[in-house]
Amino acid sequence: MRLGVSTYSYWHFRGEPYPVETVLEDAARLGLAGVEVLERQLGPDVDRPRLHRLRRQALTLGLDLYAVSTHQDFVHPDPDTRLAQVRRTESSLRLAAELGAACIRVNSGRWKTVPGFDALMAAGGVEPPLPGHTEADAFGWVGECLERLAPEAERCGVVLALENHWGLTARAEGVLRLLDRLRPEVAGAVLDTGNFRPADADRYDQMASLAPRAVLVHAKAYTGGGEWYDPQVDHRRVGHILRDAGYRGYVSLEFEGRADPQQAVPAALAGLRADLGL
Repeated sequence: MRLGVSTYSYWHFRGEPYPVETVLEDAARLGLAGVEVLERQLGPDVDRPRLHRLRRQALTLGLDLYAVSTHQDFVHPDPDTRLAQVRRTESSLRLAAELGAACIRVNSGRWKTVPGFDALMAAGGVEPPLPGHTEADAFGWVGECLERLAPEAERCGVVLALENHWGLTARAEGVLRLLDRLRPEVAGAVLDTGNFRPADADRYDQMASLAPRAVLVHAKAYTGGGEWYDPQVDHRRVGHILRDAGYRGYVSLEFEGRADPQQAVPAALAGLRADLGL
């Protein structure tokens, strides 16, 4: 396994984005193998020359740009709305290819019957379907959208990496249900160690079921208290689960605490190195 950091660790969607270029310098100084880029952190008007400069910068620093973390929401009854999300995600695939990233993190989406992410977290990550619709409807919509994305993912040489990230993928079985519709050459799982519902006592069993399909692992840290929640994750146990599954890819730190990342990120990385034996 190799250790990297998400640029999200330095910017949690508040204020001016922490420059991705600076994260690359930080990562090289910390002796990491690579960086995961949060697409929104690049800003709305990123162009090919900047993407190519980032790719060159990573090369000269001895870093991989191994993943791009993207946002989309396919849980909507309107076909045109879903198609717009597919087109947006196709653009993300092309952006990742320009950076030389091997995968993009994708979300299934959610019903949004609980308004706002803060309220969703207060509800334990659970929300009811829209009136007149069912979970089966939503799985059908998301599966169809992922299938539509598969040809562009294959053309770009970029894997669709579906994360356990609330909504339909709040539990591992939801992730696997969607991945079973796609060929493993174009899709895999992102196993996020912190994105399990607080009421789920079987989180490590869920991790074990996702690990054989994982193409990327997100390891959470919450120094200073979590921005939204603060689960206690035994990353030593996670390390055993990953090794038992034969996982050899990137473990990407997502620092999601309130402490200053300049101090908290190095400390969290040191803890992960010890816990995972890296």
